[in-house]
Amino acid sequence: MSSEKVTSTQVAKLAGVSQSAVSRVFTPGASVSKKTADKVRAAAAELGYRPNVLARSLITGKSRIIGLVVAYLENQFYPEAIEKLSNELQQHGYHVLVFMASNDSEATQDVIDELLDYQVDGIITASVGMSNDLTARCEAAGIPIVLFNRQQDDDRLSGVSSDNFAGGRKLAEFLIKAGHKKIAHIAGWEGASTQRDREAGFIAGLAETGQTLFARAEGNFRYELAQQAARTLFDCEDRPDAVFVANDHMAFAVMDVLRFELGLRIPQDVSVVGYDDVTLASWPSYDLTTVRQPANRMVTETVTTLLSRIEDPASPVRRVAIDGPLIIRGSARKADA
Repeated sequence: MSSEKVTSTQVAKLAGVSQSAVSRVFTPGASVSKKTADKVRAAAAELGYRPNVLARSLITGKSRIIGLVVAYLENQFYPEAIEKLSNELQQHGYHVLVFMASNDSEATQDVIDELLDYQVDGIITASVGMSNDLTARCEAAGIPIVLFNRQQDDDRLSGVSSDNFAGGRKLAEFLIKAGHKKIAHIAGWEGASTQRDREAGFIAGLAETGQTLFARAEGNFRYELAQQAARTLFDCEDRPDAVFVANDHMAFAVMDVLRFELGLRIPQDVSVVGYDDVTLASWPSYDLTTVRQPANRMVTETVTTLLSRIEDPASPVRRVAIDGPLIIRGSARKADA
């Protein structure tokens, strides 16, 4: 067998079409008839032809690659969301490069530098903040950014999230209606808009009935830190009768400590509520009452926003907050119980 690469000219000759027709067949979104596409793909399959994506990107100036920056994957919400983002972008002819970063600005800068080297067409950051300097550099390079599950006070940045303030308020109203008087909160990372908005909505919901937080601890969106926060709040005589944990990932840690270390019953001794509604939340082991993040709608809005910025850099910045429903399960006492 020859080791020489098959060219588009050879495919065009076998298919009986022009070379430009071959190019259109393998260009996402290009206009081509089904008859022509079928002939070209049959010829390409027979010859073993694969289009040179890198060569095309040099000609068009578009890599058809989106950089996705994620801070951590321990939270089950993010692997599921990344899969949805990748699938939706692929439907539009884009491929995804996933880079792990952290909430440390220097580490994030290194990742953004690498993405710029790859000549990505756009960047989606999930659970990662952007400094003013990094935003300016991406803007200067003509690379649009959309924040996923995060908002930021920067007029240059688009962001898509659930309505975290409204979600926090719903949880407060639910716990109050169930008769709870000593309501605690285990917070996530203080630098995240998701944490700030969820807690602000929760406190506002408590305030509407004259209540305040009974106690508060920080879990920093980490499983081990959430375990320690649960021990701090509940390993005492005057303990809370309910707790809002800032995401499901931490809520699972809290529930395990309450049941298996401290011997408390859920929800008889303490109600636990979370935020995200990841798959594990519906499992009988946890049966967690939580606010569902509308992941499918968030993904669609993120991709739509990013592609509109790629196609038209002058398109307006968008900040989208999508309302998510309260999913009531067995981890928290209900008003009629």
